[in-house]
Amino acid sequence: MAQKQAVRALVNHMKTSRLRTRSQLLALTLGLIILGVGSVANAQTIGVSIPAATHGWAGGLNFHAEATKQRLEAANPGLRIVLLTANSASEQANDLEDLLAIHHIDALVVLPFESAPLTGPVRNVKRQGVFVTVVDRGLSEAGIEDVYVAGNNAEMGRVSAQYIKQSLSDGGDIVVLRGIPTVIDEQRFDAFMAELEGSNIKVLDNKYANWNRDDGFTVMQDFLARFPKIDAVWAQDDDIAIGVIQAVRQARRQDELFIVGGGGMKEIVKRVMDGDRLTPVDVLYPPSMIATAMELTALKFLFNVPISGRYILGSPLITQENAAEYYFPDSPF
Repeated sequence: MAQKQAVRALVNHMKTSRLRTRSQLLALTLGLIILGVGSVANAQTIGVSIPAATHGWAGGLNFHAEATKQRLEAANPGLRIVLLTANSASEQANDLEDLLAIHHIDALVVLPFESAPLTGPVRNVKRQGVFVTVVDRGLSEAGIEDVYVAGNNAEMGRVSAQYIKQSLSDGGDIVVLRGIPTVIDEQRFDAFMAELEGSNIKVLDNKYANWNRDDGFTVMQDFLARFPKIDAVWAQDDDIAIGVIQAVRQARRQDELFIVGGGGMKEIVKRVMDGDRLTPVDVLYPPSMIATAMELTALKFLFNVPISGRYILGSPLITQENAAEYYFPDSPF
């Protein structure tokens, strides 16, 4: 009883502020690992539906999802976790049907492949009485999920723009490589553009690069061909940034500009740590948020904790001074 009260108190403490910090979420995770000792009274099944490892960040996501599944099941024999990965929105929608019809899930943790196409399928799951946790890419309709876990997308865009404004204090020309059409892309982009308002910085163009290094390379090639002067690049994702770096170096224009990426990929963080002029900073968006989402959802069934609400991680600027804190060489991302 004392253990359950301690967990409830921790969750209630997290709900007292609008922004949940990374340290609070890590404290909750630690509490779950320590207290998770087979407390599930009846067998419960949690379905986890996420995109396949189509790019680096998603690879990290898959790594943390599988590790968390193994850890939670080992600590709680009454808990079963079914993890499915999808290569498209339509495949993920089919996976949700299977989780209901075949696996009879009690809860769903879902990171939508795309927001709009998955809104209806997730709504259908919710209508069956399933507890729903949405991660990262919000749905197009508010109020479907019980819990929402994500990085702070608006902060990610805002922090990126603040650094560019500071670095180009006299103004300059920049290009933007976006992700894919999702709610989180809109949140990042809108906050980025709002932060630039009133500055002397001109956005020459913005295009989707699908959080993919090959698309990042192709889009950046187009920008380099069309714009003889580019002072900075906002590559919304580190995989995109890798493609941008390749295109810039191929065009031999690496001395003309700098790149601000996002995500915390170890390759980019190492460049920042080493003082690479082309990538002086990065902005954190941790794929380990899937672990937090799974652990929070498990708490609902382990201790009947009232965990409904929004749990938002911060997006700090990674600089040469603090990069070592975010560099994990053994990580897949």
